Amino acid sequence: MKKEKSCGAVVYRKGDSGLEILLIKHKNGGHWAFPKGHVEKKETETETALREIREETGLKVKLDTGFREMVTYSPKPNVMKDVIYFAAKAKEDDARPQPEEVLEICWKEPEEALELVTYATDREILQAFLTYREQRSKEK
Repeated sequence: MKKEKSCGAVVYRKGDSGLEILLIKHKNGGHWAFPKGHVEKKETETETALREIREETGLKVKLDTGFREMVTYSPKPNVMKDVIYFAAKAKEDDARPQPEEVLEICWKEPEEALELVTYATDREILQAFLTYREQRSKEK
């Protein structure tokens, strides 16, 4: 069984109406999800997440590694893939889709984002992120 690993993040910002989540529509499959991609040789999980977010959206972000969630699935026969997600606060608003991989980028309020993401595992990641944010806000 072949193992693959990707890393990405739930990217967020404070919008006019509160918390907003960044979603991308992938060219390959047309699904809505979070920015992520394969770990390259000698790259750490956080380096991969930062690089992929920058490549797919053009955004600079600040990673929060206190949030780290993993999804494991089989994308094709004899392949198991781990995807690690962090939280990432956008340092800027000007997201630009990477034409080779991304059809569209949008910022959505959490409820809308939960409805728009294509896969149930991504909904679970987003729900875990929202719970994490809520707990963090109570600690302050």
